[in-house]
Amino acid sequence: MTAPVVYAIHENPEWFGPFRSALEAEGVPFVEWLLVDGVLDLDAVPPEGVFWSRISASSHTRGHDLTKEYTRSVLNWLEAHGRRTINGRRVLELEVSKVDQLTALKAFGIDVPRTKAVIGRHNLVDAARGFPTPFITKHNQGGKGLSVRRFESVAELADWVASDDFDEPQDGITLVQEYLRPAAPRITRVEIVDGEVVYAITADTARGGYQLCPADACEVDPATGALVTPPGASIAPVEGQKLFALREGFDHPILDTYRAFTEAQGIAIAGIEFIETTDGRVVTYDVNTNTNYNTDVEAVAPLSGPRQIARMLGRVLQESYPATVDA
Repeated sequence: MTAPVVYAIHENPEWFGPFRSALEAEGVPFVEWLLVDGVLDLDAVPPEGVFWSRISASSHTRGHDLTKEYTRSVLNWLEAHGRRTINGRRVLELEVSKVDQLTALKAFGIDVPRTKAVIGRHNLVDAARGFPTPFITKHNQGGKGLSVRRFESVAELADWVASDDFDEPQDGITLVQEYLRPAAPRITRVEIVDGEVVYAITADTARGGYQLCPADACEVDPATGALVTPPGASIAPVEGQKLFALREGFDHPILDTYRAFTEAQGIAIAGIEFIETTDGRVVTYDVNTNTNYNTDVEAVAPLSGPRQIARMLGRVLQESYPATVDA
């Protein structure tokens, strides 16, 4: 029998480098399983191992339109055979649906933005009536903030919806959401691994706008290598000025709430984002379950996100196969 290993399920090698290095450094045996397309034999028995899903809601933006459905099938198959999955089938649904995230957060008593989920382009304008202005729209299957737009009026939205610039969402669901006016031009992202807070970071919304992906690959135009000025940014990015910083000494009751939420949802790895508003709210708006880490933050943080993940995966593999995996 082949020795059990960790199977890292993903679709974007550009994002996997830090995790590859961490797994190697921790001595955890692993195989990368890219789910782009393929054949799944439902009569076959899965290999022995621990299966870690890093599938992203934004996979379709990289031309991987089949990845989410393929991953649903693979995780169903694995879990039907009793294989241990990390961020498994239920968590995949949270990753690829902001509706799922927001309803789960709200049910847990966590403050979220007022939101309407709109199915069908023709319903958007009417759905936005009654929202205070400005308001924003975003795709239910988002990722990297690519679909977020701010509107100053319903008339402005109506012009966009009627234009050729309208951006059709992958699953047909567009969210209309209240605009959260931040007390400071930043959001905070809390990184959680295995039920513990690794650290919190801030992201500069003045320079980063709505596209606040912390992976190094997200900061530059893949075609030109130049820094990008994302939608929503009020200050152009400058070489050497970083979007992300460690939020040192951050201690807030929301951390215990997030830990309890991830435990209740079966989420082993997450980056949860919130905004502190001018009227004193702490509003949570995103749960990332394929979280990426920023190199500059990792260099000064007390713990490393990828290394904590690698250690957890090594422990779970050892617990699952104590007779065949070296301690």
